[in-house]
Amino acid sequence: MVQYSTYQPRGARPSARSRSEGPRFKKFVIFITFLIAAGAVIFVLLKVIRHEIVIIPSTATYDSSLTNEEKSSLENIFSEQKLAHDVTISAESDTTYTKSASYDTLLYDILIPVTGFYNPKQDITATEAKSLSLLAPEQIEPEDEKVYLLSINKLTPDVKALSIDGDYALDIISTEDKSLVGNTYKGAIFRILHFQSNDTTEAHDLIAEKMAKLPDETMILSLNQTGVTALARAMLNKLNQVGDGAYFAEQIADFLKRTDYTHISNEVSFANDCTNSSSTALCSSPKMFETIQAIGTDIVELTGNHNNDWGTADNIASIEKYHANDMQTFGGGINEEEAKKPLELSKKGTNITLLGINESTSTKANGQGASGDHPGANIYDETTTRAQIKTAKDRGDIVIVDIQYFECYCYPDDGEEMPSCDYPINGQAEFFRSIIDMGADIVIGTQAHQPQTYEIYNGKFIYYGTGNLFFDQVYWPGTERSLVFSHYFYNGKLLQTRLTPTVYDRTFQTRVMTIPEAENFLTRLVKASSKGE
Repeated sequence: MVQYSTYQPRGARPSARSRSEGPRFKKFVIFITFLIAAGAVIFVLLKVIRHEIVIIPSTATYDSSLTNEEKSSLENIFSEQKLAHDVTISAESDTTYTKSASYDTLLYDILIPVTGFYNPKQDITATEAKSLSLLAPEQIEPEDEKVYLLSINKLTPDVKALSIDGDYALDIISTEDKSLVGNTYKGAIFRILHFQSNDTTEAHDLIAEKMAKLPDETMILSLNQTGVTALARAMLNKLNQVGDGAYFAEQIADFLKRTDYTHISNEVSFANDCTNSSSTALCSSPKMFETIQAIGTDIVELTGNHNNDWGTADNIASIEKYHANDMQTFGGGINEEEAKKPLELSKKGTNITLLGINESTSTKANGQGASGDHPGANIYDETTTRAQIKTAKDRGDIVIVDIQYFECYCYPDDGEEMPSCDYPINGQAEFFRSIIDMGADIVIGTQAHQPQTYEIYNGKFIYYGTGNLFFDQVYWPGTERSLVFSHYFYNGKLLQTRLTPTVYDRTFQTRVMTIPEAENFLTRLVKASSKGE
């Protein structure tokens, strides 16, 4: 048998006592080290609190490209919270800005070119915009013809925003459907900050949190209000030739449908048996419904004088078709109760009340006005209108009143211009101003087949006549034109109303006027305003 020895030399195996003392000693050393470190930290903190030791924070260096106002604003931001990393900040101005996920840049401000309210000017070039070094004065007079730069956060409706090389900043910024305008902001001078740092995220996020918020498509509510729509008479003959109801909207559709809401004032109902119509009794082919769908119609005003021309059944059926296609109506209805109801809109922090009234040749007696269960337009009643405006204003709404007024009848045989219709007709100015005096913010005459002048009255806005958006009146230059009112709202207030003149010819395809055409035409309308008197 083999036997194994258990003998071990002295010192080869530690005793139980020595094995236990090793870990204890290590724990003791760690504990003592912790106490020393903690004491040192407490000592330093006490010194900092007593200001005996000053911790020097990282610094922000400002490039000379920053304006004094920008530098002062940034200094105030960094005075409230210290930076952990040094950063150098510079700025540039550009006429375009593409949104980016990079923390190396930040859109700091949007400077809009503006001029006086009555200036017919519509557009400036990028070169002109870049030369505008001065910001706008505290107040721009309505008659001022100079062009200034104004921060978008200081924009008010009593000044006029201009486009740059045809790009209108509010239109592009507010449009949610970027397929219509692209992903690049245009139409303004964009102040862009650039950061150089080991951690650009820190300065970027701190400034973005503290700076004034810049409105975008989630904040700006937009509404296009258009003129007379009467898809009748000669347009029906054209429809038979082209076979496409959307044909008439081809050149104007993209412009009109890019807003949150698109409004039309449709004066003619759709009738299945409408093969043509006379000069006095109007109807639209059901296929013409494609025209108003093509422009993205959301709201149909029914204050017009002709919706019962082909019979009340067709009027009711048309109203039901609007609703079935997610189009809201106001200013008329299937009965008197519905016709009187204002339309309330609420979106993006803004509440709007649209009220439509008829104060013209339509009456309950002649069957064009709504009465009891009879469909038709909302006939004007002062007591009701005053109460409805007050209710809306008490609620904090912006109130827009559309009026179907008496027509300026001036149609010379030779098809010449009709400048007399640029002016308000007898009694029109007094009546429209009385609606402002009731509390309305904007009053628009949607009756006019020829565009009329506009004015600021007691700080509010009157547009006396829209003209024809779609109709067959091609015999006079005045009736081929219209004005589109593009309203932009922000934080429950009117930011701006843009006037865009349109025109059509014997093709019956409405288009936006070129900039020279628009400026020439607006010059004429301004001369007819209270400013031009």
